[in-house]
Amino acid sequence: MLKRRVIPTLLFKDNVLVKGKNFLSNRPVVSAIESVKTYDLREVDELIFNDILASTKNIEPDYNMISEISKECFVPLVVGGGIKNLKIIENLLRNGADKVSINTWGVKDPDLLKQASKEFGSQCIVGSLDYKKSKNNKVFTICGTQIENYNILEMAEIFEQNGCGELIITSIDNDGNLCGYDVDILQKIKKKIKIPLIASGGCGSYDHMLEVFKDANVDAVAAASIFHFSKMTPREAKKYLFSKGINVRN
Repeated sequence: MLKRRVIPTLLFKDNVLVKGKNFLSNRPVVSAIESVKTYDLREVDELIFNDILASTKNIEPDYNMISEISKECFVPLVVGGGIKNLKIIENLLRNGADKVSINTWGVKDPDLLKQASKEFGSQCIVGSLDYKKSKNNKVFTICGTQIENYNILEMAEIFEQNGCGELIITSIDNDGNLCGYDVDILQKIKKKIKIPLIASGGCGSYDHMLEVFKDANVDAVAAASIFHFSKMTPREAKKYLFSKGINVRN
């Protein structure tokens, strides 16, 4: 079995990292470059960067910013936001992204995922799905602002069937609230797909990571607030998880 990963998630707007809560990202944190330099010293397994402006304003990602970030990043870099065609994916990969994270346009046009995985390889294509807990657990797009006519379980299967190499699942309700991952939904998704599953939204402690690794058998955990606004670090998280029997990367 592949080793489990611990992945910081970084949201940026106008070259500045912002704090997200329930997908409202208005609180500036620090410059993106400085944050990348810090994480490179903290033994992260990879980094997820999401361009908030590209997603909400329907514009292309900031390629210059990605290029600058990639020069300071010595772990796999996953970039999301505003990815709606193959040319954008090509430009991101040319500017230093190792993988791309596709959300809105993958839901609206799953054929994009199929074309992208065929053109660039499924290992480069990370599906990203956001949902709100309800009777139907509907998927949301455009940074959680638009509800879609799919529930999270069926959309996860569609993303896998169309070539995604792995899948990030984010609970909008839990996002930024430090209340723990939605283990129930993640358990159900894990039973339906075979590709690696990354849990996102709600991490507030190392125990939350341990819980979702053990109870939902996810392949990786993504977290933001726990690392931005506390003394907790990816390095210490992995030490703790290893001490509890989780096979994390050294």
